[in-house]
Amino acid sequence: MITFDRLTVRYDDRAEPVLRDVDLTIAEGELCLVVGHTGAGKSTLLGAVNGLVPHFTGGTLHGRVLVDGRDTEHHPPRELADVVGVVSQDPLDGFVTDTVEEELAYTMEQLAVPPATMRKRVEETLDLLGLADLRHRPLHQLSGGQQQRVAIGSVLTAHPRILVLDEPTSALDPTAAEEVLAAVTRLVHDLGVTVLLAEHRLERVVQYADRVLHLPGDGRVVAGEPAEIFRTTTIAPPIVELGRAAGWTPLPLSVRDARRAAAPLRTRLAGRTPGPVRAPAPGGRPDLLTARAVTVSYRGVPAVREVDLTLRGGEVTALMGRNGSGKSSLLWAVQGAGPLTGGTVRVSAPGARPADPRRVSAAEARRLVGLVPQTPTDLLYLESVRQELDQADRDRADTSSQGTSSQGASRRDRRSQDGPSRDRPSARALLDRLAPGIPDDSHPRDLSEGQKLALVLALQLAASPPVLLLDEPTRGLDYRAKEELIRIVDGLAGEGRAVVVSTHDVEFVARAADRVVVLAEGDIVADGPTADVIVASPVLAPQTAKILAPHPFLTVAQVTAALDTAPAAPAAPAAGPAGAVS
Repeated sequence: MITFDRLTVRYDDRAEPVLRDVDLTIAEGELCLVVGHTGAGKSTLLGAVNGLVPHFTGGTLHGRVLVDGRDTEHHPPRELADVVGVVSQDPLDGFVTDTVEEELAYTMEQLAVPPATMRKRVEETLDLLGLADLRHRPLHQLSGGQQQRVAIGSVLTAHPRILVLDEPTSALDPTAAEEVLAAVTRLVHDLGVTVLLAEHRLERVVQYADRVLHLPGDGRVVAGEPAEIFRTTTIAPPIVELGRAAGWTPLPLSVRDARRAAAPLRTRLAGRTPGPVRAPAPGGRPDLLTARAVTVSYRGVPAVREVDLTLRGGEVTALMGRNGSGKSSLLWAVQGAGPLTGGTVRVSAPGARPADPRRVSAAEARRLVGLVPQTPTDLLYLESVRQELDQADRDRADTSSQGTSSQGASRRDRRSQDGPSRDRPSARALLDRLAPGIPDDSHPRDLSEGQKLALVLALQLAASPPVLLLDEPTRGLDYRAKEELIRIVDGLAGEGRAVVVSTHDVEFVARAADRVVVLAEGDIVADGPTADVIVASPVLAPQTAKILAPHPFLTVAQVTAALDTAPAAPAAPAAGPAGAVS
């Protein structure tokens, strides 16, 4: 179905090829999982399938890409639209209509699908992706996760023979992600659709893959069976890390198989108490932000209902809940830039009187509460990465001046001005920790979604206020970048700042958060220590907790620490049903 024949792709601003001599054939009805660190070339590989590379992206392509017998050199993307459906990292980039139903029908209209067939497919897709209640909703009013589902649905209605999905579950809650992946799997098994899927949240998708295409970052593409590829990769989901630590062979890729293999491991861990995910903050945890009866409504429809929330210094709080539960609305209201129908917000910055972010200037509000939005490009407007980084460092060094240039005033009006201590890393250093290797002269909007997010995180973290709100910060980040983000968030909390992370990434929450607040229909339905909230939930529990239940372990690091202090295992290894040993 897809053949890469000695494919090499070069970009003018890169010294080395992004892809080098790729020889690969993908058969009909095969689900291939594309993995690799941020910037390794995954999006380039996917873009080559429908001719976006190089017809749209530029660069030089050597070799051939054959799609259902068509050479992409001679067939631009518009001539492949009937056979290849593509969902990009940012769904907003692909929307061309105004409402959900119109967007689902648009591609079929371009392909001249009969109206009766169009209506039937739209209804099927609305039900398949849980969008029926949103059919008449304007696209710009949807949450990021809802937009992601619409983008996937707009491709599925055309019934393509090949699906190319770039981070399809990055903005979805765990339940919605499972529904989408189940739908994709049915297309593969029942209809023979070929799927190339790139995803950083491997714990969600690895069990569905027929084959893994690993991009080590040197231009190569290494293909093989999932268990074999993940045995040696530097990027792997927690279930694989746990299997490596326990010495299981073959590596299990589903929670079901891992639980069967983990019986001896659970026996060894009996009576062991896991250590804390985060070290307790020194001293007390003062209240830095107090929100009372916060209510947000849009055209009379409540999104947040009289929420009470207290954020304490030195504490990392995870804000969770299904798509559309009101998480982003709450963050924007607390920061002061979003609508607030009712309630009060008070921020107690060290050395200053409590203030309401809504009753001060925009620049002063950012000194009190910083917010990284879901769409990182909202804060990127300069011409190069270097300019963005340099401007952030200048803003940090000059927190008191309002500036004389309109560009500087605009920046200060949109980003926090509360400069950190002199020993904090520069914006460039923070970016290199999150996503190393991004050239200074790259245009910010030419970066991958993960690189854009890493850049915005660096810009905001370079000048951190006492309260920092991160809306889906792990979207598009690989495991290595998440590790660096955890260290940065932990460092900010260690300085006495309050950090809130709104996310669907349960694995990140398990490793980074002290506390979890769960929203549903605009109400807080759970608020407590991380272990108490997520272990008790079959939806929010991380893989390690599911595998080792009823033991209260959340992360692989907790397990390995407990094993280091546990008595030696019996001489005869115990084998699980899949041949796994502990």
